[in-house]
Amino acid sequence: MPLAPLLFALVLLASSAVPALAQTEVDLALVLAVDISYSMDDEEQALQREGFIEAFQSPIVHEAIARGAVGRIGITYMEWAGAGDQKVIVPWRVIDGADAARAFAAELASHPTRRARFTSISGALDFSSGLLADSGLFAARQVIDVSGDGANNNGRNVSDARADVVAKGITINGLPIMLKEPRGYWDIKDLDLYYRDCVIGGPGAFMVPVRERHQFVEAIKTKLIREIADLGAPEPLVTRAQAERRVNCYAGELQTERWMRN
Repeated sequence: MPLAPLLFALVLLASSAVPALAQTEVDLALVLAVDISYSMDDEEQALQREGFIEAFQSPIVHEAIARGAVGRIGITYMEWAGAGDQKVIVPWRVIDGADAARAFAAELASHPTRRARFTSISGALDFSSGLLADSGLFAARQVIDVSGDGANNNGRNVSDARADVVAKGITINGLPIMLKEPRGYWDIKDLDLYYRDCVIGGPGAFMVPVRERHQFVEAIKTKLIREIADLGAPEPLVTRAQAERRVNCYAGELQTERWMRN
């Protein structure tokens, strides 16, 4: 090929690649990792799903996305239970405005909820890390948002999974659900402290505990806004956590052992 047409072809190829690259650049790549274990009753499942749906319909969340340097985020919604049970409900979507956010909410609302056995936060973290690696997004920040109502009782230890994920520069935030008093083998006291000591980690990591049903939607909305705007942990939460006791990160595994012995 003569030199001039070759140069023209190279310039055309480069210029056509720029818009495609720009379309995958986002302020935040966010995995919503949602607990569907049997410890979550039907009402809690519905509240959890509705909380995320309402959050992405909220103008406050739309505004937080628009204020980013790029003005868009990438997001996927996955559900998890035992170590081998993770399912993507809504694949990666780029949210670049109110219409895209509402479309994400509508897509999420179209799927039925389900429940499954065991609680493997470690499995959820490993799976979510893989989703981020394969997202195809150029993200300034990568975050896994884990919500659940129990300790890790299946799969590898959660602290090991957390360490591997954080080593990749990923932040893990938590939404511990504490609507019921602990009872039976699978529940632990002070789930928020367990999430603090054993689950969350990375730059700016924080958690927002939910202790009352009426707090559910607002807690999810608050958490999403803090993640999108990169606000990190509220100071009172940090101060309070530093003054409290530490938690055994094998608490869930010990519950499983007691259950198997009985």
